[in-house]
Amino acid sequence: MEQDRQSNQERIAELSKDWVELEDQVADKESEAREVKQKLLEVKAMQEVTITKTTHSFCELEAELNTLRARGEQVDALLTERQNIIDDLKQNISDKRSRASSLKVELLESERMRRRLHNTIQELKGNIRVFCRVRPILGMEQTGDYSEKLELKEEVSSTLGKISVKSYPFSFDKVFQPTTSQQDCYEEISQLVQSALDGYNVCIFAYGQTGSGKTFTMQGPAKPDAESTGMIPRAVQQIYDVAQQLQERNWTYTMEGQFLEIYNETVHDLLGDSSTYGKIKHEIRHEKNGRTTVTDMSTVNLDSPAKVTSMLRKASQNRATGATNLNERSSRSHSVFMLRITGSNSATGERCSGVLNLIDLAGSERLALSGSTGDRLRETQAINKSLSCLGDVIHALANNKDGGHVPYRNSKLTYLLQNSLGGNSKTLMFVNISPLSEHFGETLCSLRFATKVNSCRIGTATRRATRA
Repeated sequence: MEQDRQSNQERIAELSKDWVELEDQVADKESEAREVKQKLLEVKAMQEVTITKTTHSFCELEAELNTLRARGEQVDALLTERQNIIDDLKQNISDKRSRASSLKVELLESERMRRRLHNTIQELKGNIRVFCRVRPILGMEQTGDYSEKLELKEEVSSTLGKISVKSYPFSFDKVFQPTTSQQDCYEEISQLVQSALDGYNVCIFAYGQTGSGKTFTMQGPAKPDAESTGMIPRAVQQIYDVAQQLQERNWTYTMEGQFLEIYNETVHDLLGDSSTYGKIKHEIRHEKNGRTTVTDMSTVNLDSPAKVTSMLRKASQNRATGATNLNERSSRSHSVFMLRITGSNSATGERCSGVLNLIDLAGSERLALSGSTGDRLRETQAINKSLSCLGDVIHALANNKDGGHVPYRNSKLTYLLQNSLGGNSKTLMFVNISPLSEHFGETLCSLRFATKVNSCRIGTATRRATRA
């Protein structure tokens, strides 16, 4: 019994010991549980913070996304609008190009129409026209007998001794007073210069007695300014300016100039080497296409108007001059400036070529008044012969109804001008006269000759143009 009790006590002691150990373990587990719970609370708190941040970030991203979507819709709308504008612009450009092509065709056609109408106007004015220019009184002549009003009258006596006054009326296409400027004179011939650019042969020459202002009219003074510049440099300037403007219409022009003189029935190159002057034989040739050429002549490419000044200076130095009783420096030769103009149109393939002849004739003077002797006498005889032949040719043209003979070959001058007087070109003559009464006889002769020219009627000028 006692043994059982002792055994139970031992058993109780062991159980108590186990209980204590279990309590310690429970305490440890409770401590671990508390730590785990604390950690769980901390993790939960961290998760809640993370969730809050994530939720906030998500809201921000969603708001940004909505903003971007709105912007995207705006961009799409803007792109659509821009695309519509681009499509409209493309259509507008296409319409403009089509209109431009149409206008280009209309412009080319209007240019052709302008040329036809311009040519018609020139033909209505006459393919041979005569302008009269009265030179002003020079300073050294102020003491002479002159009047502001120029009247050609002279006293004649009959066989019975009765004295009467005879008047000599003349009329021309245009008369320029002594006060008329070079520019005003040129305005009247500028339309003919335009005809040369359009593909026609044009001849403008100055005729008159020695000292009547022919060279001044055609070339200007030795040192010209803007007002005194002559017809030749003005013509080249006009052609150059118009050629530049016509580049917009696909026209390209080239200009070549030649300057020759006819002295004692011999052709000389005024632009050649002075050492070879008179040593080269130049021949005048007329081609079947209506073009007149002179062999072995110097040619200057006139790609700028500035070249004309040096060309005129050289030609003036080489031209034959000499003194007579009528003028201390009288031109003793006929000078001819030939400007060849060639144009081509890259759009239409059209090509045209024209020639502008500007001629300063030698001074016409009667032998009795010129006081010429020796070489000067022979020069005067040659000049008067060539001018007489010119009158014969014009007379023959005026009366040539049945295709009769026209004596072009009687002088080098008329042979050179064959295609300028025979109906293939437009011709204008300046008859230059002096206002002095002492030159009455020469003035009367010049005006009578000009009247003969003015009565001449020739055929229709031919335009030299081709299409590629």
